[in-house]
Amino acid sequence: METLYANLIPGIWIAWCVYWYIAARDAKASARIESPLSRAAHIVPLGVAAWLIGARTLPGGFLCTTIFPRSEALYFAGVGILASGLAFSISARRWLGRNWSGVVTVKQDHELIRGGPYRYVRHPIYTGILAGFVGSALARDEWRGVLSIAIAYLALWRKLRLEERWMIEQFGDAYRRFREEVPALIPNPFRPRRNGSPP
Repeated sequence: METLYANLIPGIWIAWCVYWYIAARDAKASARIESPLSRAAHIVPLGVAAWLIGARTLPGGFLCTTIFPRSEALYFAGVGILASGLAFSISARRWLGRNWSGVVTVKQDHELIRGGPYRYVRHPIYTGILAGFVGSALARDEWRGVLSIAIAYLALWRKLRLEERWMIEQFGDAYRRFREEVPALIPNPFRPRRNGSPP
């Protein structure tokens, strides 16, 4: 069981990264792309967040102390949230198709996607990644997981704000309506649909 605990969560993340790498080969050419410095502003914090939660040990004591009494139920609940979140992000990636990019871009012949997971949140890939961090942190059950989630959230929030500025410039009122009708990251099952919003 110790081997399972040590390797299951990294294995899920590695499988997700492999899929992402393979799927990235079929993206459209970019008409506009963010600068390397802008990209580093979210990639570096995400790397730090991943290191915090993935490192076997960290210097210092507090970040590695437990939050809840450890149990198999807690660990596998975290694994379930991780797997569900990454599956949600993959579903969103498939709906984006060739419009996807790992950096903030506007693609040639860019399309505004509002089906599938985009009916519930405007940035379902980020929602899924954040759920992955939450699940990993729950399974790790140490305070460093809380810090990791906070860093990942801030990095992805910065990235989505830049994306949304570009999408408004590209799609105008159509994207403004999308922002009014669909939350950014957390689905709201009680939010009423406006006329003309997707089913």
